[in-house]
Amino acid sequence: MKKTNAMRILDQKKIHYNVITYDGQLDKIDGISVAHQIGKDPQSVYKTLVTQGKSGNIYVFVIPVEQELDLKKAARLTNEKKIEMVPVKDIQKFTGYIRGGCSPIGMKNLYPTFIEASASQLQHIVVSGGKIGMQIELCLKDLQSVTEAKLHEVIKK
Repeated sequence: MKKTNAMRILDQKKIHYNVITYDGQLDKIDGISVAHQIGKDPQSVYKTLVTQGKSGNIYVFVIPVEQELDLKKAARLTNEKKIEMVPVKDIQKFTGYIRGGCSPIGMKNLYPTFIEASASQLQHIVVSGGKIGMQIELCLKDLQSVTEAKLHEVIKK
């Protein structure tokens, strides 16, 4: 198995993680489908959303696959007038990853990263491993440490 940038960073920092693979050839690469494919509760599988503020700054939000980012909460949290999702065509330019394989770990830059507060209930969190067909499971505190992420309520209620 070829290691992704995310895995190399975790290895360098001696952070324990499990690799979970799935059939990335299927048409369904959305988070809920991936959670079902890997046999994990969708509550423990998180997607990585890349956003851009009015200022031009990039922000990363890691939220449960079944949930939706509240852009107003995100804007308040980042002191932006407005925040929008980065267009799919621009994700690779900012992160080095493609849609469906965007890991919060090992992006081109260390962007301000926020993990939905409900993750604090989890022992382990599952996020993209850095390419379609690959997820990684690790301790929340390790994910926070490597991404310098803060926990905040950022999903629509």
